[in-house]
Amino acid sequence: MKKKVLAAVVLFLMVFGSLSLTEAGRLEEIAARGTIRIGTTGDYRPMSYLNAETGKYEGIDAELSQLIADSLGVAIEYVPTTWPTLTQDTLDGKFDIALCGISRNYNRAKLMAMSDGYGVGIFGKTILCRKADVKKFKTLADINKPNVRVMINPGGTNEKFAYANLKNAQIIVHDDNAGIPHEISIGNADIMITETVEALSYIRADKNLAAPLINEPFTRHSCGILMQKGDQEFLNYINFVLAELRMDGTLDKLENKYLR
Repeated sequence: MKKKVLAAVVLFLMVFGSLSLTEAGRLEEIAARGTIRIGTTGDYRPMSYLNAETGKYEGIDAELSQLIADSLGVAIEYVPTTWPTLTQDTLDGKFDIALCGISRNYNRAKLMAMSDGYGVGIFGKTILCRKADVKKFKTLADINKPNVRVMINPGGTNEKFAYANLKNAQIIVHDDNAGIPHEISIGNADIMITETVEALSYIRADKNLAAPLINEPFTRHSCGILMQKGDQEFLNYINFVLAELRMDGTLDKLENKYLR
């Protein structure tokens, strides 16, 4: 009986072990393809923003993408995605990794793999408003009123935060995340729920805008690189690249350049 069980175990290892050796992992696929496919929304300054004039992606995630591609010796193939479709596109394997200021949270970690965080202690939910309205908005309670118009982009954590915490305010969904600051500036809405780093970018660009609570964000979190679950070797490699960039000072320089 023991000999039969042992024989069955050996046969199982021979069959399925050989299969695992022949199935290429994501690193091998990327090397064979010669490109790394990077999913990005391109609508989030200063993380990943598609410059309409140059046709190129800009921001810290664009630079991180290039550094990851360089480490692998391959080119970048950008794959456009949106906040509402980001999760499904990741699960469907439409790209190898996604970088566009993606918040690390439990819900994403349950479904997908996320790298170690970057921008730790920098990111947090805050508001963008007109400079003339700064004195009106000092707390969440000041925003959570029926006469306050809050504009959000769909599908991301900004939307979730708004619906969870601003049940009395008027929620306006605007598909173009990059266009919301202008809508606030010209008075089509009063508040944008956003990230501290995004708010900082927009108040620098538009003197009519302000972020009065930027130093006291409602939440704190970090960003991560998103990918499908199931390839621990690939996740380990991405984390290794981030660790090396942190150790040699490159990541600190990028965070100082874009996020502070």
